[in-house]
Amino acid sequence: MPPRARKRFGQHFLHDPAIVDRIVQAIDPQPGEALVEIGPGRGVLTRRLLASARSLDAIEIDRDLAHGLAQEFPPLAGLTLHIGDALAFDFAALAALHDTRLRVVGNLPYNISTPLLFHLLAAPAAIADLHVMLQREVIERMAAAPGSKQYGRLTVMLAPWVRIEKLFDVGPGAFQPPPRVWSAVARLSMRETPAFEVAPAFPAVVAHAFSQRRKTLRNALRELLDAAQIEAAGVDPGARAETVAPESFGALARAARGR
Repeated sequence: MPPRARKRFGQHFLHDPAIVDRIVQAIDPQPGEALVEIGPGRGVLTRRLLASARSLDAIEIDRDLAHGLAQEFPPLAGLTLHIGDALAFDFAALAALHDTRLRVVGNLPYNISTPLLFHLLAAPAAIADLHVMLQREVIERMAAAPGSKQYGRLTVMLAPWVRIEKLFDVGPGAFQPPPRVWSAVARLSMRETPAFEVAPAFPAVVAHAFSQRRKTLRNALRELLDAAQIEAAGVDPGARAETVAPESFGALARAARGR
């Protein structure tokens, strides 16, 4: 009997072969690429990735699941298994070991999806692209346009680093146990250079701006910028964060350097 899903790890195991086929087709893994799977679980996607790429690093926090994978895949099968927390994993070191950028894939646990994305993007030179399955609402937020109700802090924080393409939706029945929400698969392609200059104040400016969405920038950013500085950055101080494009937040962060 396969190991049961554990709530503390947010586990929902993908079991629908049609969805696995669509994910692998979207990734199009090739021999020689540095493929990394986060949370291989029971190995449904792992087997298909190995069949195409012939080598794969996999990061699994659940020791019981890792033990099952280690038994199924002998040392020469092409799988290198890392037992540990992906939130603490050194992706830059793995990219250096392979001497190439990583292609990351994973059915990410909903409870750690946002911090895990930020952890991965903290090493942009190490990552080529990511194919991730997340709660559909999260992916809609990631890919949202300014002025939409989904547009927010997550959208803006990802914008300098990646191009985001939602690929397809995945219903609860594709998982065991089924989650209470729909999921979706997205491709995040790392930009060779950031879309705009990211000043050290960027995270603070974005966080303040979206802390109370109905406030104008004049009020939301008063601890970081005055109205004249906001206007000098080319942004209307009377605008609300949800209407401001990511590159304008970049300009505001650069203006906040001196404060």
